[in-house]
Amino acid sequence: MSRWFPILLAVAVSLSVAQGAQRLFDFSAMPEGKTPTGFVSVLTGSGTPGDWKVVLADAPTAFQPLTGNAPRGGKNGVLAQLSTDMTDERFPGLIFDEEVFGDFTFTTKFRCVDGKVEQMAGVAFRFQDAKNYYVIRASGLGNNVRFYKFVNGDRSAPIGPEIPIARGLWHELTIECRGNQIRCLLNGKEAIPTLTDNSFAFGKLGFWTKSDSVSHFADAKVTYTPRETLAKALVREMFQKKTSISEVVIYMVKGTGQELRVIASRDEQLLGSPGGELEKHVIAKNVMYSGTDKARDLYLVTLPLHDRNGEVVAAVRVEMKPFLGQTEQNAMLRAMPIVKRIEQRFKEAKDLIE
Repeated sequence: MSRWFPILLAVAVSLSVAQGAQRLFDFSAMPEGKTPTGFVSVLTGSGTPGDWKVVLADAPTAFQPLTGNAPRGGKNGVLAQLSTDMTDERFPGLIFDEEVFGDFTFTTKFRCVDGKVEQMAGVAFRFQDAKNYYVIRASGLGNNVRFYKFVNGDRSAPIGPEIPIARGLWHELTIECRGNQIRCLLNGKEAIPTLTDNSFAFGKLGFWTKSDSVSHFADAKVTYTPRETLAKALVREMFQKKTSISEVVIYMVKGTGQELRVIASRDEQLLGSPGGELEKHVIAKNVMYSGTDKARDLYLVTLPLHDRNGEVVAAVRVEMKPFLGQTEQNAMLRAMPIVKRIEQRFKEAKDLIE
């Protein structure tokens, strides 16, 4: 049986760094006119959704090109919000849908390009859904930096100072979260005194604007402390005691419209690897398969994983060393208790990845 290895996404690349993990969002690696891979458009308030695309613009970049798609001639791919819907209480966002962050430092360059009602650019973070999250944004018309939080769709009173935000020029915004402490830096200087808020302990993050703001973003990166999801914890716990099982791999679709990928395994190199046709079939048809990997001298059993309502939400591959007289039936009998143990520890699919 062939073995999958990780691939690099065109936009979001995970790296190991001394203090944790890091993701670089290199928009120059995406074709012009496309929405970046791994992101979803969201809307708080009313009006039309944002129009988020990669466009070519004069923009400095600290990243080395990841692919041959990088443009030449002094222009780089940047993320742009292009819709000019002038609805007042309209807050378009583009959220990275493939990771949940607890403690992190996120940095992005931004510039306010155009807008009659507003010229804003900001970052949404610890995002739960379109009605619950934090945001810090800069205004080119208002010349200020503000922190808000949305709770059940209600926006809090703004916190933040008056700061000149030159329109059409690039600025750098940094947001740091440690526990319930939130720091904000603009162009390397503290913009808002450290905030303390207990509303959201973790969540997704992404880009944010208001009303008809046309805004650009570039050179975005996040350094973070990886969170151990329930799926990873369950796999780890299985190997804390003596066991005859060699490996347990959980496959699941993590975000809207995303591919089936490995969400948990003892082998860190497998995380994020795509699922194959066999795992997809197990989920779609609610069936189990067994087979052998002669090259590794392993017996493999792949089973569906059900939530509390009996719906199939993932596939689990159990790898084991065969013993004398090993049969397909007793291999399945060895694998089934492992899946049952996992099913007893969660209610719905999102529990596994949060």
